[in-house]
Amino acid sequence: MEITFIFYAIIVLIGLISLCAFLFLRVKKTDVKSLMLKAVTSVMFILTGVFLTIVNTSLYAGLIVAGLTCGILGDIWLDMKFMYRQDEKFLTNAGFISFACGHFFYIAAIIAGTAPSFKVISLLPSIGIALIAGCAVYFGEKLMKLNYGSYKIISTLYGALLFFVTVLALFACIFSGFSANTHLFVFFIGGVLFVISDLILSGTYFGEGKNRPVDIITNHVSYYLAQFVIASSILFM
Repeated sequence: MEITFIFYAIIVLIGLISLCAFLFLRVKKTDVKSLMLKAVTSVMFILTGVFLTIVNTSLYAGLIVAGLTCGILGDIWLDMKFMYRQDEKFLTNAGFISFACGHFFYIAAIIAGTAPSFKVISLLPSIGIALIAGCAVYFGEKLMKLNYGSYKIISTLYGALLFFVTVLALFACIFSGFSANTHLFVFFIGGVLFVISDLILSGTYFGEGKNRPVDIITNHVSYYLAQFVIASSILFM
């Protein structure tokens, strides 16, 4: 167990170092070097999930890695839109869809991670909160000083899905027994960080004057911490 934790800590440490180096360059400009460091950071959270899956093989772990993989694909599509402006709409939608697919894998992981003790009642409050979140995104556009444009529907659906996954982990943990499902509470923490990241990113994409260095840093820090925490939830199985 000590050796496992040492290797795990090394992978996470490399990821955090590459994240800091990426942000140092990214706040100045987006160039090849910064994108390479971002890629390294993304690979590290995938490696975290893969390594922990090898150590602690389970359906939950496999589905988490699948979700993380969709995340790195979503990153690629969204970054490509800055290089291929003529395909910006297609690549942005591809990014949304890729991340959404990742969240569906996470839903499956949450259910598998509590089986056979998963309680269907966990779905009810999660659906309720997801609907509220979706309505907030759709009707709160002006209040949040955002302009979704042609991305309003997909942003609404994605926002609802993101909140659903996050709170489902919490309610599944509560209703199925906290002590036996600590990994879901860890996942919930990662989900909260994911929500924070996407809220900041919404301002960057659809707001004005919200692409400052502080926005770039807080968005990426919360996003990568979310991915590392979600991957690390496998350790608590």
